[in-house]
Order: sequence, then structure tokens, then C-alpha cells
Amino acid sequence: MRLVFAGTPEPALPSLRRLLDSPRHEVIAVLTRPDAASGRRGRTAPSPVAQLALDNGIPVLRPARPNSAEFVVELAELAPDCCAVVAYGALLGDELLAVPDKGWVNLHFSLLPAWRGAAPVQASIAAGDSVTGATTFQIERSLDSGPVYGVVTEAIRATDTAGDLLARLSVSGAALLESTVDGIADALLTAVPQPADGVTVAPKITVEEARVRWELPAHMVERRIRAVTPAPGAWTMIGDLRYKLGPVSIPADAEELLAPGEIRVTRDGVRVGTGSLPVLLGHIQPPGKKAMTATDWARGARIPENERAQ
Repeated sequence: MRLVFAGTPEPALPSLRRLLDSPRHEVIAVLTRPDAASGRRGRTAPSPVAQLALDNGIPVLRPARPNSAEFVVELAELAPDCCAVVAYGALLGDELLAVPDKGWVNLHFSLLPAWRGAAPVQASIAAGDSVTGATTFQIERSLDSGPVYGVVTEAIRATDTAGDLLARLSVSGAALLESTVDGIADALLTAVPQPADGVTVAPKITVEEARVRWELPAHMVERRIRAVTPAPGAWTMIGDLRYKLGPVSIPADAEELLAPGEIRVTRDGVRVGTGSLPVLLGHIQPPGKKAMTATDWARGARIPENERAQ
């Protein structure tokens, strides 16, 4: 089939690579978000998906308004049979959805109808789910609600960050997307409506929402920090400075209670109180410096007695 691939960030790259390498399909163009500023210097750069397409000589479409009449015409002139989507980053209107004869197929990183929305991997970790996965479905106008073509499952490990889990899902999901596109081409797949029960929503996590809430129980603090690692990144205020935090752990001997946010330097590292047991800090990044172990930070920080993270 003639395919247009729509995607933007790095987790979409394994899917694009598989479709580019497929002997059965031709990726005739890539649809991605407009170039954006990135890095400390704020230089404008193409998205990871755009860069991979350019490296392979594939035309790149970067409409600021993908649902505009002008872009609908542009896409129709390409005459794709099907459009494959992985984390494109924009909702698609009815006129755009009607362009390819075989529709738009989306790879979503959850077991739908659980965790519809922009941050399914983060939500599943924060919720303490033991299993998640990826789903291919036919896109319709409402958010992630279309009928399902196929799924793969993935166990969530006790130490998984969102980055760890998404890296695995992007690979297993890419294989699922390729097999789904093959099945659509062969008219062997029938999309099945999602069940009405079990719908949960995972909206994008803001930087403010990534601030650690030390009043929560330790297990929730630990999960929420892993859920926002590496992006947008967990953080807390110590004094008048903002520190980024890596994943934390709950020590086996965490019997001594500390007030929420209370910092205590011990033989095994740096502990911080929560709404239940204290947690042991892993890495911490002071403003303007590189990340370091909490032990190294504590040696030079001269932490005042009764200091608290907030």
C-alpha cells in the first residue's frame, strides 16, 4: 500500500523504520509537527520523525494547521491508501480522516480503553499497573476511541521509568503496527469496537504536576517520580532552589518516620519523609549543575538541620 506516516517524537521512530523497510508498502510522505526550538540554545530543529524521513529521502509535510482545507487537498493529491500514526500530536478532523480509502490506523501505548490520551505510559506507572501494552486502532473523531485491530502486552517492571517502558513498547508496538498494516492491505482484519467499560484518561503531564508531593504515601511518591522520568522530570524545592530528582527507592529498614519533606542524611544516603515511610533519594540535580548521587550532593550541600523538601 501507499502509506503516509504521521508521527513526531523518538518513540515513533521504530514504527517508521519498520514501514520503510517493509517490502510490501511504500511510505510516500511523512506528516509531522512543525520544526520547534530544542536544546539549551533554543535552535529550531526538525522533529525526530522528520529527520529520519529526510535521511531516507522521504518528503516531509509540516502543516501548522493539519485540518485546514489547503492541507486536506495536499494530502488527497498524494493519494495514500492508508495513513499510519504514532504520537503525531494533533487531533485529526473528519475531512482529513476521509482522505485514505483504508483509513488511518493509530498505534497507542496502552491497552485501550485504558489510558486514552497523551500520557498513557506515565499514567500506567503512576497508577501501579502491573501490565500495559500497545494497541492499534482505526482513528475516529473522538479521542482514542476507535475500533481495535490488535494488541500486544508488556509487563511493567518494578523499577521501570516512563522512558524505560516506552522504549520497549515502541519496539513491540512497531511490529504490531506493521502486522496491522499488512492485515489491512490483505483485507484480513476487522476492527472490533472498544468495550464501554474500563475507560480511563491520561492527559499530558505538566511541569507543575511533576512536582513531588511529599505528603503522599511512599509507594505513590516512588511511582509518580518514575512516571515522569525522564520527561517532564520530577522536581522539588529545597530552600529557595529547585532541584530535579531521579527515581527514589523505599529502604527495607524504613521504619523511622520523618515528616513529609523532612531531609535526613544517613549512612546509606539521603532520606526524605513522605506521608508514610521515608524514601531514599537516588540522583539529584541542583540548578545549573549536572545530576549527581544524593550522597555526593549531601557532602557539599551543608544541609541545615530540619531542612525540608517542598
